[in-house]
Amino acid sequence: MHSTVKEKQGEFKPTAASLLGNTNYLAISYGGYRASSRQIQPTNQQLKEDLKILHAMGIRILRTYNVQADLPHAANVLQAIEELKKEDSSFTMYVMLGAWIDCLNAWTKEKPNHALESPNNKAEIDRAVALANKYPDIVKIIAVGNEAMVKWATNYYVAPKVILNWVNYLQQLKNDKKLPKDLWITSSDDFSSWGGGEDQYKTKDLERLIKAVDYVSMHTYPFHNTHYNSDFWTIPKNEKELSPKDILEKSMDRALAFAKKQYDDVVKYVKSIDSTKVIHIGETGWSSVSNGFYGSTGSRAADEYKQGLYYKKVRKWTDSMGISCFYFEGFNEQWKDAKNSNGSENHFGLFTINGEAKYPIWDLVDKGIFTGLKRGGNTIKKTYNGDLSVLLSNVKLPNTDYKK
Repeated sequence: MHSTVKEKQGEFKPTAASLLGNTNYLAISYGGYRASSRQIQPTNQQLKEDLKILHAMGIRILRTYNVQADLPHAANVLQAIEELKKEDSSFTMYVMLGAWIDCLNAWTKEKPNHALESPNNKAEIDRAVALANKYPDIVKIIAVGNEAMVKWATNYYVAPKVILNWVNYLQQLKNDKKLPKDLWITSSDDFSSWGGGEDQYKTKDLERLIKAVDYVSMHTYPFHNTHYNSDFWTIPKNEKELSPKDILEKSMDRALAFAKKQYDDVVKYVKSIDSTKVIHIGETGWSSVSNGFYGSTGSRAADEYKQGLYYKKVRKWTDSMGISCFYFEGFNEQWKDAKNSNGSENHFGLFTINGEAKYPIWDLVDKGIFTGLKRGGNTIKKTYNGDLSVLLSNVKLPNTDYKK
């Protein structure tokens, strides 16, 4: 019997422990911003539109990123979920609630001090606690920080001790019955931050953090590494005579293998510290447009066809392994690179801003699961009018022979 049915019958208790790794509860990263600035918040109606679309896809767990006072997106998402549950008893959705963590002087004209934390962090954690207590039937995980420990996040990264202190604080609140006892606490960060890469990250504080979290949430991005670490992206000599379709298939197999290795490297390190700890994927994704490093003059990774191959392959792998994958992301968001509409960060969504379904989920349109659903007044239809030949005319083979 499907777990959501069991849930309605009281046989299944929805906790992080039972939801994560459960293929009946597909996960995704979600930001509902439709404008080029986050100051323009999605309305309640817009959030409900998105939630219904994601629910139709089988999504049952969302990941949000911050609860900052001037950006009430996550709080509004929780409210919209609660209202939808009241309106429709079959609607099921849970949330991994992110609390944003910064170092001292982050995002200011002052030099960031990565050893100390921002004074804003406490209020951010307090807001996350309040929302977890307000919506205990929806919030099942709190993630302390997003890529907050990786050193390429030069504007804001913090030392692991900062994350550790807040994780311990939240765990103590659970012990004191000031948070639900089944709520899981983690931090969602780059594979390297979890010991899957350079030795500089393998510190005593990281060991303590691994022991303190309820599970590890790691990120892996072969897409970005088609430029930054591109050996796997080079077409081997013995494959250059293959058909373009076969070249692309094998290239994306190597992209998946790249992600698998990063996952396996994290598992190896984490298990060496705490053999009981489980590891899930907090982020991985593939952009469909780029006028920069991943576009026609760069690695040529960005297009909907490659995005579709990656999405299918990563879902098949994680489902088969019992790994929850908060795929990045549901919908395109324009604010991420507001001054460059064709910047890759704006195009990781499975849907466009206008609600067109990209190639990775054309099959879902064919199945009719979006019938009656709209985004911004637009019915859900396929990009390229569903014409694969037109889509493929924009697809180029992988490239590593360019100046970096």
